[in-house]
Order: sequence, then structure tokens, then C-alpha cells
Amino acid sequence: MSPLAKWHRSKEGLTERFELFVMKKEICNAYTELNDPMKQRQLFEEQAKAKAAGDDEAMFIDENFCTALEYGLPPTAGWGMGIDRVTMFLTDSNNIKEVLLFPAMKPEDKKENVTVDTLEGTAVGTSV
Repeated sequence: MSPLAKWHRSKEGLTERFELFVMKKEICNAYTELNDPMKQRQLFEEQAKAKAAGDDEAMFIDENFCTALEYGLPPTAGWGMGIDRVTMFLTDSNNIKEVLLFPAMKPEDKKENVTVDTLEGTAVGTSV
């Protein structure tokens, strides 16, 4: 489930959200914001457990957001349409990674080779 979306009012297990697809590509994501601070904190805690269990897409507990909700949030909804998704549609790309201007990159693991200088008995490290 979407951790920031409000639960559906009449259908248990669903949230108030939709996604717009054009030619099998997601263009837009929209939902009604969950504005109950207690339920929101509970969902964040469930997400944190999922993240600890290895779910890379799970969210962390946003304490500032939970505190702000305690002050009150009126009924709110919104939608988001990323330019990368529109570009993907316009260029007929199959994968969003093909059109990202600033792709997320994993840092390289730099392995260090350690050699021992036999004359001096000291270790010399070099990065590969």
C-alpha cells in the first residue's frame, strides 16, 4: 500500500489513489493525503520494519512530517507527473533509466591492495 495515501472510505484494503497509464507507461500518480497523525506514524513504522528486512523501496519514519500532522492538515490531494515519464512516453522508451538526465549511480567499491615492503617491513596500500 502507499504509505502516504488515505485509506479508501468504503472498500477495505484499498487506498484513495490512481495512476494514469498511456500506452502501458505510467505518466501520473495521484492520491488523497493521509492526514491522521496516528495512522501515518503506524504506517511509517511498518515501512521502517520492511526497510530493515531488506525492502529497498520502503520509507523511513519522517518525524518532522509526523509532528507537522499533529498540528493539523486539512483534507488534501494531489498528483505528480514527472518530466522523465513524459519524456519516456514521447521517445517511446521502454525503461525510465534510458531517459533520466541524472541517473542514480551506486558508488564503486574501491578495493585496496596491500603490499609489504620487504626491505623496510612496512605495508604500502594502493587503491585499484
